[in-house]
Amino acid sequence: ALLFLHPIIVNLNMDSKADMKREKKDEESGGNPYAKLDVTAVLQECRAFNETPINARKCSIILTKLFHLVQQGDNIGRTEATEAFFGVTKLWQSKDATLRRLVYLAVKVLSTISDDVIIVTSSLTKDMTGKEDAYRAPAIRALCLITDAAMLQTIERYMKQAIVDRNPAVSSAALVSSIHLMKKAGDVVRRWANEVQEAASAEGHMVQLHALALLYQIRSNDRLAVNKLVQKFAKGGMRSPFALCYLIRIAKQLIEEDDQADSAFFQFIDSCLRHKSEMVVYEAASAIVSLPNTSPSELAPAISVLQLFCSSPKPALRFAAVRTLNKVSVKHPQAVTSCNVDLEKLITDSNRSIATLAITTLLKTGAESSVERLMKQISSFVSEISDEFKIVVVEAIRALIARYPRKHTVMLPFLANMLRNDGGFEYKREIVDTLIAIVEENPDARLAGLAQLCEFIEDCEHPALATKVLHLLGREAPKTANPHAYIRFVYNRVILETTQVRAAAVSALAKIGAQCPQLRPSIEGLLKNCLLDSEDEVRDRATFYLSVLDMAPAIVNSLVLDTLQSSPAALERAAAEYVENEEAHSNKFDLKSVPVCSAPVAKKAKTLLAEEVAPAKEKKTAANATAAAAERLSQIEGLTAGLGPLFKSTLPIPLTDNVNEYTVQCSKHIFANHVILEFEVKNTLNDQLLEQVNVSLEDAEGEWKALRQRPIARLPYGEPSSIFVLLPFPQSGAVQGVLGATLNFKVKDVDPSTGEPESDDTYDDSYVLEEVELCVSDSVQPLGKASFGPAWNALEEEDTVEETFSLANVSSIHEAIKKVCGLLGLAPCERSDIVPEGRNRHVVMMSGVFRGGHEVLAKANVAIDPNDNSIGLNLLIRCSESIIAEILATAIV
Repeated sequence: ALLFLHPIIVNLNMDSKADMKREKKDEESGGNPYAKLDVTAVLQECRAFNETPINARKCSIILTKLFHLVQQGDNIGRTEATEAFFGVTKLWQSKDATLRRLVYLAVKVLSTISDDVIIVTSSLTKDMTGKEDAYRAPAIRALCLITDAAMLQTIERYMKQAIVDRNPAVSSAALVSSIHLMKKAGDVVRRWANEVQEAASAEGHMVQLHALALLYQIRSNDRLAVNKLVQKFAKGGMRSPFALCYLIRIAKQLIEEDDQADSAFFQFIDSCLRHKSEMVVYEAASAIVSLPNTSPSELAPAISVLQLFCSSPKPALRFAAVRTLNKVSVKHPQAVTSCNVDLEKLITDSNRSIATLAITTLLKTGAESSVERLMKQISSFVSEISDEFKIVVVEAIRALIARYPRKHTVMLPFLANMLRNDGGFEYKREIVDTLIAIVEENPDARLAGLAQLCEFIEDCEHPALATKVLHLLGREAPKTANPHAYIRFVYNRVILETTQVRAAAVSALAKIGAQCPQLRPSIEGLLKNCLLDSEDEVRDRATFYLSVLDMAPAIVNSLVLDTLQSSPAALERAAAEYVENEEAHSNKFDLKSVPVCSAPVAKKAKTLLAEEVAPAKEKKTAANATAAAAERLSQIEGLTAGLGPLFKSTLPIPLTDNVNEYTVQCSKHIFANHVILEFEVKNTLNDQLLEQVNVSLEDAEGEWKALRQRPIARLPYGEPSSIFVLLPFPQSGAVQGVLGATLNFKVKDVDPSTGEPESDDTYDDSYVLEEVELCVSDSVQPLGKASFGPAWNALEEEDTVEETFSLANVSSIHEAIKKVCGLLGLAPCERSDIVPEGRNRHVVMMSGVFRGGHEVLAKANVAIDPNDNSIGLNLLIRCSESIIAEILATAIV
């Protein structure tokens, strides 16, 4: 739900025009009259609240100073704040309207830092139910802020009356306060649903918006109720454009969750494109273009509306339209092409932000022949725009080079010039990431890109960016014809830079030496000079690399080119357990027993692929799931005893529909020899209480058998809880299986309003769930390797398993690579998953770790048969354990 802020506009009655002129003059000169306030002095002034008669103007100014101090984060002691609060309570005697509203604000501001604020409850309740409308709304907001769940029932009757009050300000205040009260006492607020429903049909536009927001909050735990809410108001039509915008956002969220592109919700959003309010029309168009898997025919009406807004006389509409088209052009450049004529007119717009967005949109959608002209136009005013829009320009250039790789000769000098200009860290980082992506993905631009980056780090003020470039040089310089030319740039950083950069330079030198044997003697000489560095981090790295570079190639590859693949937190935990366990000291510490990192060790720079440039919401990842699961499982007594460290956790997979009576989703927690299935169950029926909830599993093959289960003793309405089932991996070595699942429980009827059981009688019931599938990829942790070739050659050819397949239901090489990586659970290496346009054959290199710490490498040669357009796959898998390679080969079916 949206967060609605209602600022109180305070109008201080000035005694003379001279004061107003003086304050206006201070404002124009940039001076802040409250800049030099002292906390102690202001608290001393608060004693004026006790004077009789009350000086309303003086007290108003003191309160304003106090608010400023709190807003700036000045520390006010609880004792002093309490004393000031009690002084504020005496201001209720004043009849001054402005001072009274400041008193309400003071109650809200001081409630979190003072004691005994509850004493003003009766005064606020009196103002809330009084006849003075100017006091009622702020009194409601202040009262609800200091009210807890126990006290809320005493004012429940007044809140219900306020929600349906004829005064829009009072009604909105009650509704917004109820939204915040949902966090404290959701059960109490849910009882006001009838009054909120009545307020949703009120005449006030803001009242309708706030009522809809509260209704959504009340029903957010019930997916079916939310569907009915949207359907009801979509058919009935809401007069408030604000409420319609909010309703569009709810409908869009429902479509995204269920992927119902052809549902009535989409038809409702589409109908809003013809609304008389420009706000609603834009909200509908923005929602449609941001929906996933939208067809061109569904996009066309929204694009037409945005195109119409591009010629609007209102700058806000033009800006909104061109910004949205800029985002759409990333995924659907062809759909935006029809707007190019209107975008051309905006290039000369007086608003530089609009002009920038128009040009960058044309760069993504225009023809290759227009690139030079557009770049020349944007160069004329790029120095005048803010860093935020400069970043938009850089993103457009990244997308453009992805479409037209040959244009790097035009773009690289432009990016280098932008890099030399003044700018903030985010702006410089965006340019560096783009240059790194160009170097990694475009071999023709490698030399020019590396030259620009080498020049940049000569005078780079950001250590993080210099470190990133040095890491790139260590990886990419050996691939050039003259890698020795880059050694000077790297070694200069050892001499001139900070500790962080010097350490990164030492590592870069070692990586160049590991891949270029002819340069190794010279690099070893440079590393010996680093042994005298003033910082131990630099000395230790130089000492380590000097000793490793003379070892066998396999050791050099694992210790220099591929960094530690273990999770640092898990490594620390495993080492601590090893030290504490005296019985384990007879054996050496085994690094394979430590859980590996669930993400590639070397973080990729942003790709040039256009579809990945668009901003996306931060989603839950397998890395976060594993870290969170390890912490949660360790807190359950006896569940993971003797299982060893957690190897991997998967993201939850739904086993029921969201609108069912009971929703269940399953997560798989993989250990070395066991798997724990976690079934998260949620009861969506408010008239039932479930007890003794468990899951029964059935395996047709008879190989998977549960050792133990931790059921749910009690499952009330709306409170999710988890069932844990422990399964050992079969002795046959199988890792795949399909298990039938049934939810079993006892039902007890309860009162929907209170949640209390109506009787002690229960009856048995069951609920059939979707099947739980255990896959090969569950036992594999994807880990990308920075240098795949040396690692592949280090494994024996005898340990290679080769299979050939014909892939069905796959239409392109890119789709085939994505599917193969998903089935095997391996991560692509060296950006080999990026397929150049027009390529009919491609080789992708993959790597990962099988449970138990066994490294797995694979090469997949994917080709399209020109005769029948079928896609063939030749798969090579290498592992030190040949049985593991054979297991992975069975994943492709």
